[in-house]
Amino acid sequence: MATAQPEPDPKEEPTIGRLIADSTADISSLIRDEIALAKTELRFSVKAGGIGAALFAVAGFLAVLAVIMLSIAFAYFLDWWIVGTATAFIIVFGVYLLITVVLALIGRKKIKQVKAPEQTIAAVKSNKQVLKRG
Repeated sequence: MATAQPEPDPKEEPTIGRLIADSTADISSLIRDEIALAKTELRFSVKAGGIGAALFAVAGFLAVLAVIMLSIAFAYFLDWWIVGTATAFIIVFGVYLLITVVLALIGRKKIKQVKAPEQTIAAVKSNKQVLKRG
């Protein structure tokens, strides 16, 4: 998508001003073309990413429904096999509560392991000092 430049006469030498103007126009054209290419690529990627995210959301929703159905089936199995209906559902609730507590404790332990990116912070501070001097 280069802009049409008038061809200079081959007999005359281009001036510095003309060379700078041509370079500026070429760089500007190159940047516009690169931005257009990036927009086209990103549009495709964003569309594919949006569809992928939607499919993951639907899969997650169906997984939640499956867990609910499995929980009800497990409670009715306990009702049929061992205890009464109310007790069976309380047992299922207790199992979920136990799993929740275990996962929360593991998550808390992992959160405590998160540390600041010390090398990156040091590099940014160093770069900031260099830029202030220069």
